[in-house]
Amino acid sequence: MSQSMRDAQHIADQVLFPAAIEVDRAERVPETHLELIAAKGFFGLAAPEELTTLDLPDYPAVQRVVELLAGGCLTTAFVWVQHHGAMSAVGQTSNEAVRAEYLAPLAAGTRRAGMAIGAAARPGPPMLRATGVPGGWRFNGTAPWVTGWDMIDTLYVAARQDDDLLVWALVDPTEGASMSVRPLEMIAVQASRTVTLEFHDHFVPADRVTAVQPRSEYLEGDAESLRFTGSLARGVADRAIRLMGEDGAALSAELAAVRDRLQQAAPQDVPAGRAVSSEFALRAAAALFVQQGSSSVLVDSHPQRLLREAAFLLNFGTRPAIRQALLDRLTTAKNR
Repeated sequence: MSQSMRDAQHIADQVLFPAAIEVDRAERVPETHLELIAAKGFFGLAAPEELTTLDLPDYPAVQRVVELLAGGCLTTAFVWVQHHGAMSAVGQTSNEAVRAEYLAPLAAGTRRAGMAIGAAARPGPPMLRATGVPGGWRFNGTAPWVTGWDMIDTLYVAARQDDDLLVWALVDPTEGASMSVRPLEMIAVQASRTVTLEFHDHFVPADRVTAVQPRSEYLEGDAESLRFTGSLARGVADRAIRLMGEDGAALSAELAAVRDRLQQAAPQDVPAGRAVSSEFALRAAAALFVQQGSSSVLVDSHPQRLLREAAFLLNFGTRPAIRQALLDRLTTAKNR
């Protein structure tokens, strides 16, 4: 096991998990959690090689880090995992002004990012529109899910033009006349401070734009995003299984197969693999809930927290193909 893997395991088991119940009830993720993750280099998970301090040998190891941190505290991991879209985009952009200002701070975690991309990329009319104006773009519309409000310094946003081009930009997440927020009440990860964000003729200068690309081109790479975030559900499952002790042996073996399926899936098979991961997390959390007996219903118990988190992840980052695969698994006996 590499040092970075040992660091992730230590953070998850010795820092995040002991505080997970408290964080579940809190208004925000503790700053000390995010500072520790940054200090160990994990905000640079998607950074260019010359800027990362991590010694992770391959992509499965990267996914395993996500699992470990999610199994320690999903709420903390949920805020942290949003960062990597912006990190990757800045690492690849041809906009030298953006690279100069953002690349090193994002890699070090001294600047933290969230994202708002689904409103423009989803099928149908865009919820968030971009209109070209002299010097940049105007953004108007709604980003329904933005995580980490008041805990991030940068927001990675996609807005769509009428010609189906996506405008990707880095925006300062500051509430004001052109940007307003509405907090959301959720069944889990409430301390992630997830909000609905409204853009009101918000000006985005050209030097904050990382890319402009056809929506179809973006969708071609969507499978890798789903593969990456699918690790969150396996982290919840892994924690539930570990808490079951010997009773979790059969589920532990199944977890390895679930992990391999998503890691090795061809792009067209990723939605089905993602559905398997999400359904398995729900089943593992439910097994722990039953095994631990009546104490599971207490609000300070890990079984009820993990069960709520697994249910939350059934709908996080979903797509029509994932939703249908999940419904098939949950409603058809032959698929179980």
